[in-house]
Amino acid sequence: MAVLGYLGYIEIILAFLCFLYIWALRRNDKGLPWNWPIFGMLPGLLLHAHEIHENCARMAGLVGGSFLFKGPWFLNMDMLLTVDPANVHHIMSGNFSNFPKGPKFKQMFDVLGDGIFNADLDLWKQQRKTTRFFINHQRFYQFLVKTSRNKVEKGLIPILENLSSSGKIVDFQDVFQRLTFDTTCILVTGYDPKCLSLDFPDVPFAKAMDEAEEAILRRHLLPESVWKLQRFFNIGEERKYKEAWAILDHVICKYISMKREELRKNSVESGHGDEGNEAVDLLTSYINEGKAMELPIDDNFLRDTILNLMIAGRDTTSSALTWFFWLLSKNANVEMKIRDELNSVIPSGEIAEKLQLFDVQDLNKLVYLHGALCEALRLYPPVPFQHKEPLEPDILPSGHRVHPKMKVTFSLYAMGRMEAIWGKDCLEMKPERWISERGTIRHEPSYKFLAFNAGPRTCLGKDVAFTQLKAVASAIIHNYQVQVVEGHIVEPNVSIILYSKKGLKVRVSKRWA
Repeated sequence: MAVLGYLGYIEIILAFLCFLYIWALRRNDKGLPWNWPIFGMLPGLLLHAHEIHENCARMAGLVGGSFLFKGPWFLNMDMLLTVDPANVHHIMSGNFSNFPKGPKFKQMFDVLGDGIFNADLDLWKQQRKTTRFFINHQRFYQFLVKTSRNKVEKGLIPILENLSSSGKIVDFQDVFQRLTFDTTCILVTGYDPKCLSLDFPDVPFAKAMDEAEEAILRRHLLPESVWKLQRFFNIGEERKYKEAWAILDHVICKYISMKREELRKNSVESGHGDEGNEAVDLLTSYINEGKAMELPIDDNFLRDTILNLMIAGRDTTSSALTWFFWLLSKNANVEMKIRDELNSVIPSGEIAEKLQLFDVQDLNKLVYLHGALCEALRLYPPVPFQHKEPLEPDILPSGHRVHPKMKVTFSLYAMGRMEAIWGKDCLEMKPERWISERGTIRHEPSYKFLAFNAGPRTCLGKDVAFTQLKAVASAIIHNYQVQVVEGHIVEPNVSIILYSKKGLKVRVSKRWA
């Protein structure tokens, strides 16, 4: 009898747990997550974490722009999700000084150290000023153009030729990650890791970046005490994060050491330092000119700077290319118009139906391609969300009150899907929305199109990104036909960088003999 009674208690407990699970899956009358006593909306968030981006878009649409997420009352997890452009403008520009990255942000993104993404106040201003100077320098621009073309011609084209002749299925997302990893590594450090090659070598550094980014996203979904406990005991996602961090440090330190030795030898051989016309990669510029700009050019500073720039260049560009070609596969009319535009810039007398790479001067004329890339960035922003915390209590234009213990989160993914922002055709890939009546690129306010950030923290690498995107996209679209494998599922992953969870499996064929 005692055993039967014991089993009865187990059945009751299991039934209660099943009830809680089913209840957590429910929505209230408005279709929003259920606000539990004590636990708030956290159970629903965790249960639906695998589709967090779509959920943000759905909730933002239901409430008209801003939604207050109530966390457990004892964990300070209350958060305002907003896609209201007026709120974005207020936080990113109007009251910028009240919404720094802050210590909480730096704690979550601690792998980035004191780099430009984490920095605030005077350190951030100095880093931004220096980075802008180096990126906008004519030497770096020439290096960018040369590197982008060389990597397409000598890295990407041989891969595509091999795939088209063999008929093999390839993960295009992996190809783009390898391509942009090589390109970014060259631009930042001056060294080519040759990740993009016919044998598709394993690259621990690139894998470590992915694992670190996924762990950071998990930190946003879990109570702080939970992931800190995982970190203390070195278990779960935090263990992977620590291991990934060690790999990143090891590789970057090797690059710094190699660069210092290279510059030392060059200095000895030439009898003086930088001559001002050959040092074009960013690491060389930082080492040679950083002290004059009052930067602490020690290995720790260089390590943080390199990692921040690597993530900015590698991840965002490869993500954008992946989703761009996914959208093209579903919009053949857009692809056809891009091909017509590419044909229009081929010099008269040249044969259009042959392997063709386009110069940067021609790429800058491609208005429709630019609009198509903007559509991919609108619908699938590489960085799908941002969050801020106010220093002082504030009232947003939407009327919502925020305070220092509350996160304010922008869902860039949701913003691109709001009828109130982009119209009833917001879910369509429509490059024409970016073209003015005069046939030029139409400017959209950054607080509406947030892919390159907004306000004082607007992305410094926007032009760099478009140069690389156009070089790769034009070469593939003009010379090859890309077909997504039938039945392949493409859906967003759960990370701080928006990738396809299962990659982008395609077949590639030549357009010309």
